[in-house]
Amino acid sequence: MNPIAIAAVGGVAAVLTTVCWLPQAVHIIRTRDTAAISLLTYSVFALGVLLWLCYGLFLGDWPLIGANLTTLMPVLAIIALKLRHG
Repeated sequence: MNPIAIAAVGGVAAVLTTVCWLPQAVHIIRTRDTAAISLLTYSVFALGVLLWLCYGLFLGDWPLIGANLTTLMPVLAIIALKLRHG
C-alpha cells in the first residue's frame, strides 16, 4: 500500500480520536456537571491512552506520541473535574 495513504489514514484517525474529547471537556468545564460521567470508564481509557503513548515512545513514532499525548490532556482534565465536582 502507498506510504502516503497509510500516513493519511493514521493522521485522520489521530485527529478524530483527539478532537472527539474536546466537546466533552469544554462542556464539563463550562457547566461543572459531571454527574453523567463514569470515573471508571474515563480512568481505564486514560490508562489505555497512556500505554499507547508509552508504546509510541518505545517505537519513536512521533504521530503516535503526539496523538496520544494530545488525547490524554482533555481526558485527564475530565477526570480531574469529575474528582473535584463529583
